[in-house]
Amino acid sequence: MAAPRSFSSIITPSLLKYMQTHPHVPDQTWYYIAATTLTILNRPDEIQVVFKHALEHDLDRAPVDHAQQVLIARRTREALLKASSVGGVPKTINALLALKDVAAPDFQADVVEQEPPTGRKSDMYDIDPTRILERGQNFFEKIYGKVAKRVMNQMDTSGAEDLGLIARLMYGHILSNTSILNGPETSYVLIAALIPQDVNPQLKGHLRGAQNGGATLEEVRAVRDIVMRICESAGMRRLEDTDITGWGWREEVATL
Repeated sequence: MAAPRSFSSIITPSLLKYMQTHPHVPDQTWYYIAATTLTILNRPDEIQVVFKHALEHDLDRAPVDHAQQVLIARRTREALLKASSVGGVPKTINALLALKDVAAPDFQADVVEQEPPTGRKSDMYDIDPTRILERGQNFFEKIYGKVAKRVMNQMDTSGAEDLGLIARLMYGHILSNTSILNGPETSYVLIAALIPQDVNPQLKGHLRGAQNGGATLEEVRAVRDIVMRICESAGMRRLEDTDITGWGWREEVATL
């Protein structure tokens, strides 16, 4: 049986430093933004590099205490779960298993609780479903603002009436749960997951949505910047009109 193929590294020491020290990247977000991007790029092996670095060193190169490590692990896992809403469950599964492989057994015991801190099991089994759907609708409307009704109507009238149902379920049960990642932090996950997929129509909505949720213009641009740098390090590029196929973007990546 052939050994697994080895790919070139995406996350270099200089890129790690750039992301961790970027002056406008919101606090405690760089590592899960990077992990989300790498999940969509299908490089769970590189997520391990980011995760290990985040667990070992803070901005001052000082050791990260155990409580902070637990926080980093929870936020990273939550980001990858939320990324599944726009990037697909298979990649999220592979990413989460890659994280598990690099977490020490005693550390895992602290982040795999009997009752997950998100409370999603309670959402599913103990709470009136209409309350969860209403929460999701409110979250959707906050992201999309004055165009929320039009965006949902587009999905409801797409020719597959259940497309709107999928959106309502994702927003209700996955995205609107802000127990670990708040509104703007959730938007950063969606931005990081959409840029590698070359889907400008959706990306534009979530760049604005991050601002609607409370992020500053500088923060949104900083998140976009580090995602772009990871993608370019992975080999993505602006595709030329003469390119029949390729890995990159067919037009300039949306920005604010």
